[in-house]
Amino acid sequence: MNLAKIYYSVIAFFICFVTHSQHSIKIDASLDTEKKIVSIEQEVVFTNTSEHVLKEVFFHDWANSFAGKTTPLGKRFSEDFLKRFYFAKDHERGSTIIQKISDNATNALQWSRHEGIADIIKVICTKPLLPGESQTFILKYQIKIPSSKFTRYGYHDNGNFDLKYWYIVPAVYDTKWNIYSHKNLDDLYMELSDYEIVFTVPEEYHVVSELTQKEIARNLPEEEDQNLKIITLSGENRGEINLHIGKQPSFYSFPAGDFIFISNIDDNNLMPKMKSVATERILDFLKKKLGPYPYNKIVISESDYKNNPVYGLNQLPDFLRPFPDGFQYEIKQLKAITETYLDKTLLVNPRHDTWIKDALHIYLMISYTEQFYPDMKIIGKLSKVIGIRWFHIADLDFNDQYFLAYKNMARLFLDQPLSTPQDSLVKFNKNIANAYKAGVGFKYLEDYLENDNVLDETIKEFYSKNVLKHTSSEKFKDILQSIAQKDVEWFFKDFVNTNKKLDFKIKSVKRKKDSLEVTIKNKKENSMPISLYGLRKKDVVSKTWVTDIVGTKKVMIPNDNITKLVLDYEQNVPEINRRNNYKNLKWILNKPIQFRLLEDVEDPRYSQIFFIPEFEFNVYDGFTIASKFYNSTVIRRNFEYNISPAYGFRSQKILGSAAFFFRNQIAEHGLYQIRYGVNGSMFSYAPDLLFRRFSTSVSFNFRPKDLRSNENQRLTIRNVNVFRERDEINPVVTPDYNVFNARYGYSDFNLTDFLGYSLDYQVSKNFSKLSTTINYRKLFLNNRQLNLRLFAGAFVFNDTEKDGDFFSFALDRPTDYLFDYNYLGRSEDTGFTSQQIILAEGGFKSRLDSPFANQWITTFNANTNIWNWIYAYGDAGIVKNRGESAKYVYDAGVRLSLVADFFELFFPVVSNKGWEIAQPNYDEQIRFIITLSPETLIGLFTRSWY
Repeated sequence: MNLAKIYYSVIAFFICFVTHSQHSIKIDASLDTEKKIVSIEQEVVFTNTSEHVLKEVFFHDWANSFAGKTTPLGKRFSEDFLKRFYFAKDHERGSTIIQKISDNATNALQWSRHEGIADIIKVICTKPLLPGESQTFILKYQIKIPSSKFTRYGYHDNGNFDLKYWYIVPAVYDTKWNIYSHKNLDDLYMELSDYEIVFTVPEEYHVVSELTQKEIARNLPEEEDQNLKIITLSGENRGEINLHIGKQPSFYSFPAGDFIFISNIDDNNLMPKMKSVATERILDFLKKKLGPYPYNKIVISESDYKNNPVYGLNQLPDFLRPFPDGFQYEIKQLKAITETYLDKTLLVNPRHDTWIKDALHIYLMISYTEQFYPDMKIIGKLSKVIGIRWFHIADLDFNDQYFLAYKNMARLFLDQPLSTPQDSLVKFNKNIANAYKAGVGFKYLEDYLENDNVLDETIKEFYSKNVLKHTSSEKFKDILQSIAQKDVEWFFKDFVNTNKKLDFKIKSVKRKKDSLEVTIKNKKENSMPISLYGLRKKDVVSKTWVTDIVGTKKVMIPNDNITKLVLDYEQNVPEINRRNNYKNLKWILNKPIQFRLLEDVEDPRYSQIFFIPEFEFNVYDGFTIASKFYNSTVIRRNFEYNISPAYGFRSQKILGSAAFFFRNQIAEHGLYQIRYGVNGSMFSYAPDLLFRRFSTSVSFNFRPKDLRSNENQRLTIRNVNVFRERDEINPVVTPDYNVFNARYGYSDFNLTDFLGYSLDYQVSKNFSKLSTTINYRKLFLNNRQLNLRLFAGAFVFNDTEKDGDFFSFALDRPTDYLFDYNYLGRSEDTGFTSQQIILAEGGFKSRLDSPFANQWITTFNANTNIWNWIYAYGDAGIVKNRGESAKYVYDAGVRLSLVADFFELFFPVVSNKGWEIAQPNYDEQIRFIITLSPETLIGLFTRSWY
């Protein structure tokens, strides 16, 4: 290292050591409540505390993230299917209008939007900035405040303002510039600064912030509006400053130890004393677990809380909430206060290393609930209600919700490493599962260390050494390794930095005199430990931690009349499968069988079988009632089955279905999952005629490495056997048939673009056919939506003349000989149920004179929105039957898309038949789509989370 570099390093260290903060920021701002604009003149004194010479300085201008639909924030909203931003009016979006950037000598500085990115500014320094030197930047600009309906921050309809990211801040430079865009992740990374803010607001408005606040004399020029007041705000060593500005005071405050607590979180009309007691208890708890809060004021807003709430049953409306008001309020404040406590004092890179704060946050919440509410259940008071209390969910503690949320994503094969950057996380992981996994991981670590004080001491030392300093998870790891008496490398190597699952089982047990030789199998590839318990009836006799299990490992434990061996008996290890953790030494069955009415949370102590009544309808069987027996729980299993014997009240016949599926995850991306299935069903396909369908299948599922991508590929190979009862009056020639089907599908979609296509090949004894379907949707910047679909199909050979058009391509209503579609009346040619359509094959809506093609068919479908959910559609195609000339077909009309693809109406206007709307019995030409499957409808709401 040369002398210059040593000199610069010493200077940088000296500045960091002796000064309160690296930068100072002075802001003179004025709020125009009518135009929703903040006019700002800002002075930033930037100090170079690095060892490098800086020629430019980067700033975050996150207020400009709202400027359009194509900014990184706009694209993020589209990826998450958040329509409200895309369809918002221009005046509802925010922006930054920069008028001037200069130095303290008023010399204009060269600046630009870095690489065209809307919310990152690059400013060229007056001269190269040496280590230890400072430069003053003078910025003059206006902030157009966005509506709060996008992120809960901005202007509210009631005239109030919650301002977040409302001013320009310098980015963090360590060995490089840490610059990244606003993506609605609440993860702005900035240096601590000293603030002096002068804020002018209308007389009737109140300002709430964490800074020291004064109202000064109104020395405004006479020509200015005298209904204004000036507020001064100041503070040292502060991060991001949020302001809450409202007409009516919505915040309440009271002393809490050494500082003032301010909040507007809904208090459920609690008495002030109860709020004060609850809040002081939370703050005392955090002070004991972490250390003192370094500021004299803490502000907790409803907007902050709602952006990261306590997910669960306490999100229900008031009349359904199962928790006492006091607990409800306290747990909300605990979540919000703990998050603020950590965010304001630990300077961790929030995009790339936030897992450590998440772990501390959730671990502290778990510890608080264990200490003050040890008997609180996950469903609160409902756990005591007759009927509900019989379910296993009523047995679960409040803290069990954290493991369940993580396990849900692990079972869906969507879990991601804790070290994954925040903008690469699936939304459910970002908002819920990863933080919960981190907190549960700390409880796992605490149990493994076999000393409750080790982790608590580590947390307290980590906080005290790093408060108001830039830090990282590596520093936490160093402290833990210095205190722990056991090896903890596995926690960071496998639990934090990978998404490797935990799944252990007791493979075998051998008795050897006064000991037991237990063989434990690690079903996954990791080095994480597991606890082995020996039980005598319900009493714990022994507990042994077993480490370094590669494949299998044998463990010797004393045999103290042990009757049962259990892995992780106290359920502190976040295993994705606890059902194989039991070994009964006194009985042939490891676990008793349990029958449960209705679906429940998985109880690993039992082999559970659920049953539930089901109701369906078709015109031939009428209403059917079934008793469905199944093993699937609230969280998906790899192996699932359901058996549903049913009875049709109209057909008066025994009906039903059964299905067995197994999912095998083989990789994280690429070919990541193979799904095997066997299913069968028996229902009526015509009056007094039953069909029996039996199918076996295997699906190969592909996905990209980026789990946020909606790109998916699937290759499905199946064999479908159909057996139909003969109609003696009008017998079908081929009642029984077998079809081999190979289908490849690709899809990639988000809010603004959709591309999907499929290739389908079918072969049977009497025919073979190929077809392809291509779907494309585009949502333009002017909110116009265009939907296009192309279908083409041709027979390789076709010897089905005797069966009519049963196996032919359909123009408007497939015959569904594979029984894939949920028709209300699949054999109906007239009546209401015949008007149901499935948008498959030809995709036409009008019934034309050439409804089938037994040689080849090509159709093109298009529609575009006229206004909101009203669309104009048009279809065109060519139908070719053997022995006939190809026929050109078309139709057009109006589509009412009430719930896209799930409940829609089609009103034909014109077609080959002419002006349809003027023809007799027009009501019989109206077509509809209806989907009654709950799983399909649930997909509408989960797509933005998964």
